[in-house]
Amino acid sequence: MTRFSFWRSALAEYVNGCMTRPFVWGEHDCALFAAGAVLAMTGEDIAAPYRGRYKALRGGLGLLRRKGFANHAELAASVLEEIHPSHAAVGDIAAIKVEDSGIYALGLVNGPRIFVCRPDSLGLGTVDLLSAERAFRV
Repeated sequence: MTRFSFWRSALAEYVNGCMTRPFVWGEHDCALFAAGAVLAMTGEDIAAPYRGRYKALRGGLGLLRRKGFANHAELAASVLEEIHPSHAAVGDIAAIKVEDSGIYALGLVNGPRIFVCRPDSLGLGTVDLLSAERAFRV
C-alpha cells in the first residue's frame, strides 16, 4: 500500500472532519475511522465490505468472523504490515485492547498519541501510544 504524495494534508483534512462527528456503529466507529484514514492517505478502502453492514459491535464482529478474522486487529494485519508499536509513526494504525475482552479498538497514530473514536461522547479523543498492543504500517 502506497501513501499519496499529499497524504499529510489529506490525513489532516480527514481528521479535522472527524473531530466532532458522532460515533455510530457501521458508519463511524473505531474500525471505520481507522479505515477512513487509510482511504484518505492511500485511496484504498479496506473496509468497503463492512461499511454500513452492521449496527452494533456484535454485528460487526460477526461480519469479521464470517470472513475469517477474530477481531479488527486481525483484519488490519491481513492488509497492513504489522510493526512493533514503538515503531509506529504518524498515519499508522494502532490497536488498543479493550479491557480483558479480547477485542481491539483501532486508532490513528499521531506522534506520541493515538486518535480514537469515543463511543461515550461526540468526536475524537486521544490515548497514549504506550497503550497500543499492536500497530500496523500504512
